Amino acid sequence: MRISESELRDFSIFAEELAEAAGHVISPYFRTSIAVEDKGGDSFDPVTLADRAAERTMREMISRRYPQHGIHGEEEGYLPGASPFTWVLDPIDGTRAFISGLPLWGTLIALNDGEQPCLGVMNQPYTDEQFLGTPEGAWLNGRPIKARSCPTLASAHVSCTSPQVFETPAQLAAFGRVAERARLVRYGGDCYAYCMLACGYVDAVIEAGLKPYDIQALMPIIQSAGGIVSTWDGGDPQHGGAIIACGDRRLHAEILNHLRERAPLT
Repeated sequence: MRISESELRDFSIFAEELAEAAGHVISPYFRTSIAVEDKGGDSFDPVTLADRAAERTMREMISRRYPQHGIHGEEEGYLPGASPFTWVLDPIDGTRAFISGLPLWGTLIALNDGEQPCLGVMNQPYTDEQFLGTPEGAWLNGRPIKARSCPTLASAHVSCTSPQVFETPAQLAAFGRVAERARLVRYGGDCYAYCMLACGYVDAVIEAGLKPYDIQALMPIIQSAGGIVSTWDGGDPQHGGAIIACGDRRLHAEILNHLRERAPLT
C-alpha cells in the first residue's frame, strides 16, 4: 500500500511516541525484584507486569489516535481493524534478558500497511537508544545507520539469542554448520543484535521460532540500513518462523546454502 510522505512522517512520530510511553512504563521495573510468570509451553516463557502494562498503554494510545487500525501484540493478541494498517507490538522483546538485569531487550513497534511492515522502531530506554526504519532510511537517535560489507562467512560476526531457539535437531545442526565456519559467534542478543547488524557491528543473525511481533519492527530497520531479512528458505519473514538477517546479500546467499545443505529443516 502506498503511503504519502506526510502520512509516513505522522506515523513515524506516533511510533516514537508509543516507544517513549512504553519506556516510561517499563523503566521503573528494570533491575527490581519484579514478579515473573511463566506463560508455559515447551520452555520457560516469562512475562512480567512491565510487559503487560506497556502493551496496554500502547494499545490505548493507538485506539485513541487511530481507532480504525488493527493491533497485534504479544500479550493481548490480535484485534482486527477496519483499515489495512495494523500496529504490531512486542512490549519487551528479550524478557529473559530483562529479568536477568541485562540491557539486551527493547520495545518493538511496527506498522504493517496490509502488505508488509512500512516502519519499525526498536526502543531501549535504559541505554537511551531508539532505532527507526522507514522507506526513507534507518536511524539511531536521528543519526543515519548502515550495515557493513561482509561478503564471506569466514569474516562474519554471527549472532543468535540462544541455541534453544531452534525447534528441531535439524535446525540446530544447520545453525552449527554456519557457526563452525564463522569468524565469531555471539549469543544473547535478542532484538539488540538485529539493530547492531543495522549499525554495522554484527553481520548475520540466525534464529528460529520467531513470531510476527518478534521480527516485523526489525525488518524496516535492517532493510533501510542496506541489509536483508528472510526466512531460511529465502521467503517473506514477516510472519516469523526460522529467520536470517544479514548486512550483505553475498553473505546471505552463502549462509542460505549452508542452512539448506543436508536434510529438511523441519
